[in-house]
Amino acid sequence: MKELIEIGKSILIAIIAAFLIITFIFETVSVDGHSMDPTLSNGDRLIVEKVSYYFRAPKPGDIVVIKYPANPKEKFIKRVIGVGGDRIKVENGKLYVNDVVKNEPYILETMTSDFNEVTVPQNTVFVMGDNRNNSRDSRFPDVGFVNYKMVVGRAALRIYPFSRMGRLSTFQN
Repeated sequence: MKELIEIGKSILIAIIAAFLIITFIFETVSVDGHSMDPTLSNGDRLIVEKVSYYFRAPKPGDIVVIKYPANPKEKFIKRVIGVGGDRIKVENGKLYVNDVVKNEPYILETMTSDFNEVTVPQNTVFVMGDNRNNSRDSRFPDVGFVNYKMVVGRAALRIYPFSRMGRLSTFQN
């Protein structure tokens, strides 16, 4: 009987530890869709770290997992384009942040539609997928500006497929 109690305690401790790790430190997510092509592919498995955003805000270039504002049970993976105070627009296929054209070698193709200038409110981020012509992101009213509270964490590492395993780097210019 004593052994069963000890096993039960060990299982309970393991469950609590797993819950705390997933809630506060990291979790794994699977890419579902093509909005981040070519950087991330459908079916990629990622480790999302949550610790850094306890100490700093997301910054442009970070690849983040966010809760979809229209349905917080759903998660999106996007790239941070702008933060509070930044002015964002798309004109003639080019992304402008604070009137500066951004060099974006990671995007799949040139954007086919314009987006009127907006100013990102404080404590929010403006996100876009790397496959700009096939991405539901901050350009759409159901996503819009993403409050920091809706940012789950930073996609830090691809763990599958094994042939593409490695750290996901941010790109800023």
